[in-house]
Amino acid sequence: MPLDILIGEKMNIKDKVAVITGGASGLGLATAKLLKEKGAKLMLLDLNEDNAKAAVEELGDISDYSITNVIEEDSVKAAIDKTVEKFGGVNILVNCAGIGSASKTVGRDGPHPLDYFKLVLDINLTGTFNAIRLAADAMGKNEPETDNECGVIINTASVAAFDGQVGQVAYSASKAGVVGMTLPIARDLARMGIRNNTIAPGIFDTPLMAMASDEVRKPLIEMTQFPKRLGYPDEFAKLVAQIIENPFLNGETIRLDGAIRMQPK
Repeated sequence: MPLDILIGEKMNIKDKVAVITGGASGLGLATAKLLKEKGAKLMLLDLNEDNAKAAVEELGDISDYSITNVIEEDSVKAAIDKTVEKFGGVNILVNCAGIGSASKTVGRDGPHPLDYFKLVLDINLTGTFNAIRLAADAMGKNEPETDNECGVIINTASVAAFDGQVGQVAYSASKAGVVGMTLPIARDLARMGIRNNTIAPGIFDTPLMAMASDEVRKPLIEMTQFPKRLGYPDEFAKLVAQIIENPFLNGETIRLDGAIRMQPK
């Protein structure tokens, strides 16, 4: 039997259309830069128009942006429609939009604000699902390729889904929800030829972490086993590309964390 029959052919990123939520900074922008190098067309979904404009200027003509609130159905639908109109379809979705949180279940000022808990879940969990369902609907209209594949979805969880620290109850719950829906969504979308995977990153050297003090950064680096540093955003981007290109990787959550296991605080 010929070898090319035994081995699945990887998705060629060149000329594919990638939608990236939170794509104008941090892990999302790093992913956009790497996918550009591999020849993808890019639609960046973000709320920060200054960052989005700067990112598109850097990425060039193969990119565009849409000011998008991931928790609003009409906002995400408009962004997906814009992508289809400009680039002809959607092949890849990378969900990087999200917020952090820091509030104990019961703190010095009383119980955790319920509205804040709901907001974190709304953005990190509901927002991720909102983008998935609308992008997957567009992917289902693609012409099937090898293995009848029509699209790939990659979500961002966190090691906090497993090792939540003191004060991370809302954040951990939201990211655990992303992990928990990874397999059911992969099963739901299998008939459409769409794969769904999740990356659970450890502590990465993003602009947000760059603002943190040494008192915050040093204990996190100490918890990281090897290499003894924060993750680089391009390492996250490389895993995104590997997931896209590996046709048998589906329904999985992958920790990318230097073997960190978060201590309570």
